[in-house]
Formats: sequence, structure tokens, C-alpha cells
Amino acid sequence: MSADHHEQTGGREPAHGTRVPPSPPRPPDPPDAAATWRELLGREHLGAAVVLAGGVLAGAINIYLAASLLPTAVADLGGASFYAWNMTVYLVAMVIATMLTARSLSAWGNVGSYLAGFATFTVGSLACAASPAMAALLVSRGVQGLGAGLLSGLGFAVVRSALPPRLWTRGTALMSAMYGVGNFAGPALGGLFAQFGAWRPAFAAMAVIGVVCGAIVPRALPRGERGERGARAAVPVGSLVLVTAAAGAVSVAGVVAGTPAKAAVLALALLLMGGFVVHERRGAHRVFPEATYRRGSSLKWVYLTIGVLTFGVAVESFLPLFGQRLAGLPPLVAGFFAAAVSLGWSTTQIGSSSVTGRRAVRRLRVLGPMLLAAGLLVQGLVQRADTPGWLVLVWVPVLFAAGAGIGLAYPHLSVAVMTSTRDPEEGGRAAAAIATVTSLSIAFGTALAGILVNLGGSSMLDSARYVLFGFAAVCATGALTAYAADRTGRAKP
Repeated sequence: MSADHHEQTGGREPAHGTRVPPSPPRPPDPPDAAATWRELLGREHLGAAVVLAGGVLAGAINIYLAASLLPTAVADLGGASFYAWNMTVYLVAMVIATMLTARSLSAWGNVGSYLAGFATFTVGSLACAASPAMAALLVSRGVQGLGAGLLSGLGFAVVRSALPPRLWTRGTALMSAMYGVGNFAGPALGGLFAQFGAWRPAFAAMAVIGVVCGAIVPRALPRGERGERGARAAVPVGSLVLVTAAAGAVSVAGVVAGTPAKAAVLALALLLMGGFVVHERRGAHRVFPEATYRRGSSLKWVYLTIGVLTFGVAVESFLPLFGQRLAGLPPLVAGFFAAAVSLGWSTTQIGSSSVTGRRAVRRLRVLGPMLLAAGLLVQGLVQRADTPGWLVLVWVPVLFAAGAGIGLAYPHLSVAVMTSTRDPEEGGRAAAAIATVTSLSIAFGTALAGILVNLGGSSMLDSARYVLFGFAAVCATGALTAYAADRTGRAKP
């Protein structure tokens, strides 16, 4: 990673008169080779690690927690017609909040921003627990999503100041692993509470987590620098509107009836994202750092690779359905089979983050998407209408291998983003955008999976193959974007 900064900035200073320190961040690779997980989780850095990882985990758990609780909540509150909007409201709110991370850090600093994030998440969770009607639950989920999105964005942005450079790769791996843990724990915890009809206590438990993590913040994190009046990060209103509209359209695509309607809404979302890119290139106030749009920069390819990897995670939304319909698995068992992707993601990252050689890191960035695509392809090939038990057991290592592809590449891609600029403010914006890309990609992936399932019609086997083969094709493009990032970086003087 020691060459990533020079590769992505080309040795040029950031534009628009930003204050630039005399030298770039110290490359994390050589020190990180000697760093250990014990050092990261030792007394000096344990508090920071808990806050950073806890914020990401809280948001990740709640993506799928409510999905397991909703049937019980609907039986209590009614409002079945709003059922599908629960995930929509939460994901859109998360995307909006991740885009406001730079503004939050500029206005309140590290500690103030984290306290605001945990407070918003806690209030939203308590409001969910006390909701008297489904409409109130949806509004509360939006508030909860705002807090979760801010915490996710802050995690990647604050790691640059909360941890020394030698621990950036480990810290990033720990946080990104929380997405996998959340995808595994969310349905499990939701199902456990729903088993006893206790959907309200589930949200109350999330509020307790928010309070506990928030209490650690003042002692665990450096306060960070606030921007002075007039110099604080401006709210990127145009970009915010376009991305919010795109995220909303993607979420709507997941709930409208009929494949043509879904495809039309998804096409609208892609057009809005195209408008977002055009606006970002020309606008003065951006969500992504200026280097993303600079000719010859590899940063855009790094973001695209992160997006493709996290896009593949969305396949988990429908794997339980395939397990139940094609293999006759009980819902709880099918859910744990599907979580093998997240388990592979989380487990592999711990080992992958120990790799520091420049060539090895570049190979992992390309290998990750290839392994993810290969795993999904094989999973599609082994689908059967009446899957025998022995073949069901094959699903676990195959799905684990697919998730391992994400874990191999994700932490190194994240560190490439964090070391992409000399300016601390631009670096924070670049790191926070990782969470924006992740949230958007999961939303787009979920919508596309819904369209592919519908293409199968009455045949669940066809639906499973459409989803798995389609996702394999998309994820395979990540190897091309990772190679483009490598090649663009090497072309720099």
C-alpha cells in the first residue's frame, strides 16, 4: 500500500485551495507488518476499536433485524401494506447520513459526531420499540437509519485519526467485518426475539447498545479538529438530492409489482446516478474527493471495486428463500445457510488484513472479486429442484468461499481509499464515502435480485439460477476494475 497514495494523486496537490500538509500520511504497510491484533485490541486502542466497530455493527444488524421482526410487528400493529417499505426507509436514511459525514466532522469533531450518531440511533431505536402504529414504526426506522448511516460513515473517516497508520488495515478489517457479522447476527437475533413475540424488546436492546457505545466515546476517541466558521464542509445539496432520489428509486424497484415496472424504476435509478456523477464532476461541493474525478486517478476504480464486492452481498436476501423452496429447509436453518457468505467475509478479513506486501495486496484485490464470482457461479450450478441432503452440505463451503472473496480484498481497498490524498479533510471525505458506496451497492443489489427472481416466474429453480448467475456476472467485473486500479496506479510517474 505504500505506493497507493502516489498512484492515486499523481504527486499533484488537491485543487480548490485546500490546505495541504507538507507530506502525505505515512504509508501503513511496513509498520503494519509488525503490528498484531493484540496491539489493536490492547488497552491503548481497545476503546477506539469498540466504538468504531460497534457503530458499524449497530447499523449492519438493523438492516436485517427488522425483517425478522416485521411479521410479529404486523400482527400487533397492523399495516401490512407498509411491510415492504421498512427496508426502503432505513436504507435511504442510511445513504443520506453517510453523505453528511464530512459536514458532521467539520462541525462537531470526532467525539461530537459520534455522540450525535449514537444519540440519533438510540432515539430511533426507542421510538421503534414504542411505536403505536406501523406508520410510526416507519418514521422511527428512518431516524434509526440516519443514526446508523452516520455511524457507518464515521467509522471509516475517523479511523485515520483514532488509530496509528500501522493499524489502519487491521482497524478497517475489523469494521468491515462488522457488516458480515451484522448480516449473520441480524436475522438470528430478530428470529430469536420474534420466536417469543418480543419485537419491542429487540429494538430496546439496540437502544442499550447505542447508550453503552456512546458512553465510551469521550474517553476512547481523539476530539478531532472542527472547521472554522465559513470554512466548515458545505452540505453537498445537489449530490444529496440526486443520490437520495436514486436510492429511493432502487428501493421502490424492490417493492413494485411486475418485472417491467421494476426494470423501469431501476433504469431511472441508474440515470439519476449518472446525473450524480456529472454533477459531482462539475460541482464545487462533493461527496467524493476531488481526486475521484481526476483523469488518470485510480481512486474511481477502487470505489467501483468496493461497490461490486458489496453488491454481491445482496444475494443473501434471497438465499433463505431458495433453501426453503428447493431443499425443504426450515426457515431458521435456511437463514444460517445463507449467512455463510457473511461468515466467509468476516473470517477471511481477519487473516487478509495481515498481508502487507505490495504485490500480494494487488493480487488480493483482483482475486477477491474473482473468488466471489466463482462461488456464486458454482452455487448456481449445484441448484436442484429437490436438492438432496448431501448436496445441501456442499452449499456451505461454496457460499463461504464466495464471501471469502469479499474479505480478501475489502480491507486493502479501504486502506487504498484512506491513503489517496494528502489533505486530512479530503481524506476523511474519501474514507466516509466507503460507507456510501457500500450502502448504495447493497440497495442496488437487492433491487436487481428482486427483478431476477421475478424472471423465473413460477419456477423457483429458474429464479435461483437467474439470481446466482446474474450476480456472478456482475461480480466478475470487479476483477476488471481492480486490475484497472492497479494498472492506472502503475502508469503514474
